[in-house]
Amino acid sequence: MISRDEILKPIWYAFTALDVDRNGKVSKSQLKVLSYNLCTILRIPHNTSALEEHFKDDDEGPVSTQGYMPYLNMCILNKIQANFDFNELNKMCWTLSAPKHISGKHLLISGAEAFKVWCIFNYLSEDKYPLQIVIEELEYFLRKLLAAMGCSWNEDRFEDYKMQLSAKKKHLNAWELIELIGMGHFTKGINPQTLSMGINEVYQELVMDVIKQGYMMKKGHKRKNWTERWFELHLNYMSYYVSEDLLEQKGCISLDRNCCVESLPDKDGKKNLFIIKCVEKSFEISASDKKTKQEWIQAIQDCIVRIRQGLSSPHRESRQKRRELRNRLKAEKEAMENRMRQLQLANESKQAQLEAMTKKLQEASVRGDLVEQRRLQTQIELLDQYRRDLEQEKMARMQMEEQVVEKDNEVEQYWQRMQELEEMYRQLKKALDDERQAKEDEEALSKLQARLLQEEASKRLELEQIHLQQQEILTQSQKEKQELERERAEKERALQAAQEQLEILRRQREGAQEEYKVVTKKLERATNKTKTWKHKVFNHEGLLQIIQPGM
Repeated sequence: MISRDEILKPIWYAFTALDVDRNGKVSKSQLKVLSYNLCTILRIPHNTSALEEHFKDDDEGPVSTQGYMPYLNMCILNKIQANFDFNELNKMCWTLSAPKHISGKHLLISGAEAFKVWCIFNYLSEDKYPLQIVIEELEYFLRKLLAAMGCSWNEDRFEDYKMQLSAKKKHLNAWELIELIGMGHFTKGINPQTLSMGINEVYQELVMDVIKQGYMMKKGHKRKNWTERWFELHLNYMSYYVSEDLLEQKGCISLDRNCCVESLPDKDGKKNLFIIKCVEKSFEISASDKKTKQEWIQAIQDCIVRIRQGLSSPHRESRQKRRELRNRLKAEKEAMENRMRQLQLANESKQAQLEAMTKKLQEASVRGDLVEQRRLQTQIELLDQYRRDLEQEKMARMQMEEQVVEKDNEVEQYWQRMQELEEMYRQLKKALDDERQAKEDEEALSKLQARLLQEEASKRLELEQIHLQQQEILTQSQKEKQELERERAEKERALQAAQEQLEILRRQREGAQEEYKVVTKKLERATNKTKTWKHKVFNHEGLLQIIQPGM
């Protein structure tokens, strides 16, 4: 059964072809004609008033894609019969859309071959609109096409083309794919007939679900005669025709879970025999050689096994696996990118914090240096002041000594005068004057000495006070210096802790990069496995074979 997504793709082309103004809307009259043709092809009873009834509340203007989809789903797609001809639907939609896109282009392929490429594109394209084919599916199609033509795969040419697409940041649409094949970008020098046969073979496998095809002899049920027929193997049935042009179908062998295929010994002059046993009938068939016989037996047996397991045809299952792999790798890549962005943000945040802490530490260090400079300057000024005070004290002491010398001189002169007086009054007041003069001299000297000692003591006390103040200032400077050293040590420890955190973040980032490399390697291994699987399908499973007429 064709899925609804595959049915919608050609219908989307038909709707787009009717959108003449390219504004996403089509007139109701055109939609009536399109709906009538769809009902005819899909074998649905016609209801001419359904479209008007569905849009009775709308104005007389055209209908958009979003407005037509509910009607399409409810009145057409929900009523599809299982026995409709999907190829007829493709041809009708192709007839509407192709003239606007490929007319006037000088292609190396015919219109029928372009139609088959268009159908292949619809099969391989993503279920997103506008329809496009991703680079992996394009490579899958080109590999199958070249293998069907018996040509080797040119990896370098495809890589160059893939780089061109990546530079343009785009995927191909159907018309670009037709132009790519029609202009011979990957098929230069290949005979047009060979290209046509290759396209037809890929079309038969992917679009028409033909698993295997070729000429074999079939034994009749009534006359028991052997007749050459063209056989086509599908998942659920095996049809046979008079010739490979498929104009006259002679019968159909329905395959189900109760069928089986067995090899038969040679008999009646026929070799390479095998039999398909069904519930109602059995069919004896003769292949051209042992290899062909074994390939047919294996292909039919695979179909029966898939029917029993409820699986789809091999190429449809392969397409689903490729899509699941792409989605899984895309999700892993997005998760890794999100994690890398989170780590980057965390790293930037920690880096900003570290820079802020470093800036604060530098500012604190500058402030500490300024405070230290001011304190040193203060100490230097105090020392200079202390030196000046000492010099002033020294000068004062020298002046005092000079004054003492002068006083001594004056005393000596006075003493000389007293001696002269004593000489004059020696006889009269010799004893009394001597005693009184001695006392006066002693008292004068005692007073002078006491005064000098008192002045010296006061100066010494001032000097000691100045010395104590200097010691207190030095002690306070040392304490403040020790406090600054302790603050600087704490800042250095904080800086070291921040650097350790930065190193941890760097290791985490390296770990994330290692994980990203591991995921990238997984992606490469998955791609290599996919390529290996494709190669095995092309070379060993016998799903593709160019059959010449008359074989």
